[in-house]
Amino acid sequence: MSGAVSGHPGRTFSLYAFRFCFRALDPLYFPPAKAGNVVRGAFGTIFRRLACLPECTDPRTCPVRANCPYARMFEPHAPGQGPSGLTDRPRPFVFRASHLDGRRIQPGESFHFDVHIFDLRDPALAYFVLTFAQLARDGLGPGRGKAELLRADQLDHDHIPCAQVFDGATLLPGNLRPPLVFPLEPPPQPVPRLRVSFLTPTELKAGGELVLRPEFGVLFARIRDRLSALATLYGHGPLQLDFRGLADRAAQVRLARSALRWQETTRRSGKTGQRHPFGGFTGEVEYEGQLREFVPFLQAACWTGVGRQTVWGKGEIALALPA
Repeated sequence: MSGAVSGHPGRTFSLYAFRFCFRALDPLYFPPAKAGNVVRGAFGTIFRRLACLPECTDPRTCPVRANCPYARMFEPHAPGQGPSGLTDRPRPFVFRASHLDGRRIQPGESFHFDVHIFDLRDPALAYFVLTFAQLARDGLGPGRGKAELLRADQLDHDHIPCAQVFDGATLLPGNLRPPLVFPLEPPPQPVPRLRVSFLTPTELKAGGELVLRPEFGVLFARIRDRLSALATLYGHGPLQLDFRGLADRAAQVRLARSALRWQETTRRSGKTGQRHPFGGFTGEVEYEGQLREFVPFLQAACWTGVGRQTVWGKGEIALALPA
């Protein structure tokens, strides 16, 4: 299922955003800080079963991987030696489910997940619908409570549904609208101060080391690199940016206030049964300096996330500008 690509290559970032709405059939529970991981569950396994050929044993070497939605979405990989950071490609989507952290859902109650998809050529919406519907039927959360997929809607810039693309029984491809476009041009007014909230555990690295204090230069570098990789691999093409100049100016921005805490948790692999760390810092920071040109990148990052394991909901941020 494809949509038209709009915008000006090189100075915009674009994505699709969808909301999948469910009704609980059984009691459901989403453990604190793990709603995204609950969604993760068997999602990849179901997606692969729906999309891959029965004889496929390895999506990375499959001769038809170029046309396989599962390979493109879940195991994106560049053959041979690619540029640094692009050999193991970022997955072109993120889940948004943190609003369900710690919640108990009763039978008959509705709930939703959002998914942001960065592949503009083909967002594979039909496979997301089919996979979510099967995942809900199989059961979600520690108790494997069952649910049903009621509808799917495309979202606008304000996260408000603007077009129904699945009505609970039928996919509605004709309703798909063009992707959201985020110009990377600075706003006209000066921005001397702003606040960034880390809504879900965020894990940043710089120089191979874990970052506990997110200086603006480090945060912006990770955002810039993520937007650039997603745009190059899945969007309009490489961003036309003054990378060196942006980095130099970002380094001049001061971290004025920090109210962060480290949140440590683990997740259990459904394949191996092993537990893996799933932590990061949450809270908020304030930055001071010449921030105007960085605002559009931060706004786009509110949709893409930043840092490690963003695909499952880590690194979700919110931006607040001065009134």
